[in-house]
Amino acid sequence: MKVGILSGGGDAPGINAVIRAVMKKGIQKYGYEMVGIRDGWAGLLEAKYLPLPLDAASGLLPKGGSILGTSRTNPFKNETGPEKMIKTLKRLPSRQ
Repeated sequence: MKVGILSGGGDAPGINAVIRAVMKKGIQKYGYEMVGIRDGWAGLLEAKYLPLPLDAASGLLPKGGSILGTSRTNPFKNETGPEKMIKTLKRLPSRQ
């Protein structure tokens, strides 16, 4: 299974710790493929993403802000927003 992580809205204290925990649990316990969506909902609309392998979790705890970035984009304010997000999700490459 592939799991996408994004930070919507503004930064929050501890967001990188949450991203790290989700990555580690998903990969180590469940064998999931983790993908980071850059810049929140805007990144999902614009197909901006990166793979999040286990080694990417190293060193996240002391970093401020969100390693993925955020935005206050509301994809549902545009009638084509949901369709764009679905297209982006379908285009995400899978590990083989």
